Amino acid sequence: MSRQRPIEVIENAEYVTIGELVRLTGVRYSTLKFYTEEEMLHFEQAEENLTRRYKRSETLERILLIKKLKEDGLSIPQIKKALSSF
Repeated sequence: MSRQRPIEVIENAEYVTIGELVRLTGVRYSTLKFYTEEEMLHFEQAEENLTRRYKRSETLERILLIKKLKEDGLSIPQIKKALSSF
């Protein structure tokens, strides 16, 4: 039995998991984890189960911006600097 939420629920949820971000964006899990570790993506962590959760709309906008900046040829340090101004 799958524990995944249906995509319709994810698309309307206020918070999503990193796995759900993979489903929404098509970006690899390892890439999103790297962005999180580099503090390019912000998350909240529930105390009781330590699950990271991301604000869906804010995080999707940020991922799209990161993708755009990468396409423009910026390096990760340059992208991090650009993101700090938002």
